Amino acid sequence: MKRPAVFLDRDNTLNIDPGYLSDPDALELFDDVPEGLARLKKCGFLLLVLSNQSGIGRGYYTVADARAVNAKINTILPREAAIDAFYFCPHTPEEGCSCRKPAPGLLEQACRDFDVDLKRSFMIGDKESDVLLGRQAGLKTLLLNREGLRKETEADKEVSSFTEAVEWILSRFPSEDNS
Repeated sequence: MKRPAVFLDRDNTLNIDPGYLSDPDALELFDDVPEGLARLKKCGFLLLVLSNQSGIGRGYYTVADARAVNAKINTILPREAAIDAFYFCPHTPEEGCSCRKPAPGLLEQACRDFDVDLKRSFMIGDKESDVLLGRQAGLKTLLLNREGLRKETEADKEVSSFTEAVEWILSRFPSEDNS
């Protein structure tokens, strides 16, 4: 049975972005993320992270480092808020790959791995590339702008916190249990 998903960017959406995060011990989630993820999961959403990690292609860190940071996220999160899967693009923008957002490669892979109902799914990210990927896939999109400075965006909604993003999604999603 198809399930709705919330596709999530990682850096500056779930966690504070120090720039090219490669050390799991430096990982710091935003305070409102664990509760927000748990609320989404309770409503039956798959939680799928799609992240550009060009630091790998630039030689700043390895695929193993990126996987360790992702694993640490699920170690920090309570079980009821765990991410279902992490997908990342290791390429630099200059490589022109099919997986670097806004290209659809990561989202397509996630949809192959999970039976995702795209019509009932959402995308949350802090960059316009996240929004563009979501729009191309027919998702409702949210631009998470924690700085509060108005940005030009094609997102369906611009929000200033993860909590606000979750509230917006849940206000547009049927209240029946979708798990």
